[in-house]
Amino acid sequence: MGDLDTVLSTVDQGLDASLERLFGLLRIPSISTDPAYAGDCRSAADWLVGELDALGFQAERRDTPGHPMVVAHGGEAGPELLFYGHYDVQPVDPLDLWDQPPFEPVLEDRPEGRVIRARGASDDKGQLMTFVEACRAWREVHGTLPARITILFEGEEESGSPSLVPFLEANKTELTKSLALVCDTGMWNRETPSICTMLRGLMGEEIVIRGASRDLHSGGYGGPAANPIRVLAKILASLHDDQGRVTLPGFYDGVRDVPEALAAQWETLGFDPAAFLGGVGLSHPAGEAGIPALHQIWARPTCEFNGIAGGYAGDGFKTVLPAEARAKVSCRLVWDQDPHAIRAALRERVREMLPPDCEVEFHEHGSGPATVMTTDDPAFEKARAALGDEWPGEAVFTGGGGSIPICGLFKEILGMDSMLVGFAHEDDRIHSPNEKYDLTSFHKGIRSWVRILDALSRG
Repeated sequence: MGDLDTVLSTVDQGLDASLERLFGLLRIPSISTDPAYAGDCRSAADWLVGELDALGFQAERRDTPGHPMVVAHGGEAGPELLFYGHYDVQPVDPLDLWDQPPFEPVLEDRPEGRVIRARGASDDKGQLMTFVEACRAWREVHGTLPARITILFEGEEESGSPSLVPFLEANKTELTKSLALVCDTGMWNRETPSICTMLRGLMGEEIVIRGASRDLHSGGYGGPAANPIRVLAKILASLHDDQGRVTLPGFYDGVRDVPEALAAQWETLGFDPAAFLGGVGLSHPAGEAGIPALHQIWARPTCEFNGIAGGYAGDGFKTVLPAEARAKVSCRLVWDQDPHAIRAALRERVREMLPPDCEVEFHEHGSGPATVMTTDDPAFEKARAALGDEWPGEAVFTGGGGSIPICGLFKEILGMDSMLVGFAHEDDRIHSPNEKYDLTSFHKGIRSWVRILDALSRG
């Protein structure tokens, strides 16, 4: 324990220097979606290579058809770990809503404590630098790292990761390790750290119903002519029963109950559905009857309508029967659900309900299965205990309602699980003006990774 205390003390003493290094990275406007910032993305990659080289890693920039990857290797003994983060950031528009220039980081005093204000402070530069600075402190004390660590920093996460799959496939042998560590998530609350162990998958589909060859006057054709909006509305209404369950055949194949031990952990979180919905102006749960709201978000599938269009929706009134109506439908998937089977079932339902004189066209909008981590791997319990030693609250295994594609790709291509440990908060305003990262998240995040690396390095 004495060596660990020395490393933690080194983190504390070097916090100002760590913060200044983070500020250096935050000053680089590495916006991956805008070609005008391609040079800045390259500069951010080079900056990281320089920092990792200075820490004794063998680091290099790997160019891709898009923005570069950064790959680094360090450590001589211990478990083989892959750490992933991304150095690219979202655009900053609208600029006039920022309280200060987004790429001029500052420390601000807020009611919740001091915060780092800048684009990328939370997503994901502040997060990835917690790991880099933990490695720095460990090497300063010990002269080496506690594990054989490979680092992969991506530059296209905020623009769809077009180069990632080919890169993983081309470098599969080099990047495959015993476990991936990902710092792109958040804490349950400011006192309770979490490890996200399950992420919902996704199936997206656009349905286009076409009827007559042109829009029709409702006075002249209303009644005998097929109305694509009415057809589409009937189909969409058929997808749920009165209990909120999805009615597609086979939809729940592969869905499992939450294990008792995990459900018991979730009970300790004190999740308040009324407060959760009240925060967005709602009051009544609308999902599956009898299923706790937190389970609905993390461990149950959904079928939602994300957009419906057809006919005239402008000012005034236009009495037409539209020639076309369309809807965008997304299904969040859990456990072992098959997105391809669910897409096929959705299309079959639409075709079954399609009346004469109407035709349908489908547009696929991506798919991916859920990602569920194997938490019986002792590494997960070691990390949970290590986090509990750093924060006031005991760490919990949580779920994620959304998707983090990299974890599914690590599983599919590299055959390894991911451990998602992050220190962000819901009020960090990621992707929005005035993004911030709590100074406590940065400081204790570094200390947390020191503890986790120490725990994972012990047999």
